[in-house]
Amino acid sequence: MKKEIIKTDKAPAAIGTYSQAIKVKADMLTFVSGQIPIDPSSGELIGTNFGEQAHQAFINLRAIIEESGSRMSNCVKINAYLIDLENFAEFNVVMAHYFAEPFPARAAVGVSSLPKNSLVEIEAVVAS
Repeated sequence: MKKEIIKTDKAPAAIGTYSQAIKVKADMLTFVSGQIPIDPSSGELIGTNFGEQAHQAFINLRAIIEESGSRMSNCVKINAYLIDLENFAEFNVVMAHYFAEPFPARAAVGVSSLPKNSLVEIEAVVAS
């Protein structure tokens, strides 16, 4: 799969760990449902703070992506839902543990609540 980074100064530059857009020609796309920080063995929410929860959500996302036969570097779009947008900068730091440049396209949206009172939920579109 070839990823082409779309970058223009005619739109705002990325302010974090994401690309403005990624253009791909791929035979298959995998749409990964939103992942919250649940321990897969216990079904219980993990983490008492945003950073811990964001890491676990990415760990869960990665497990699904790898099971699909792909890898995190093939993510072309991430949607992140945050209970508190004050965690935006910390989300960028955590995301940098799972992605390198060129980062996937991304949206980060503030929401009022998430399942199990999670602080974060992350979904992805992945090219195979």
